[in-house]
Amino acid sequence: MQFYLISDNIDTQMGMRLAGIDGVVVHEYDEVVAELKKAADNPEVAIVLMTEKLVKLCDEYVYDFKLNKKRPLIVEIPDRHATSSITTAISRYVHEAIGIKI
Repeated sequence: MQFYLISDNIDTQMGMRLAGIDGVVVHEYDEVVAELKKAADNPEVAIVLMTEKLVKLCDEYVYDFKLNKKRPLIVEIPDRHATSSITTAISRYVHEAIGIKI
């Protein structure tokens, strides 16, 4: 089982690399989608860490991926901009998955 980081900035990548987590820095929608597909094709990758900015960049694709794929698990992490609307994202996932608004 392995972690993999998809980040929009080098600072987050370097911090995760110090913790032993490999990853890439991308900035465009197509790059994010390609890296998610690459991570899903790697049987060793169980958890993908993604910065908030990238999740917002391609939110529909990421939400569809989370709802329809068993692995890897995508975890949204705050980046250096720290807008942190993760509770809103969790509420949206629950609402889309089972139809309950919390």
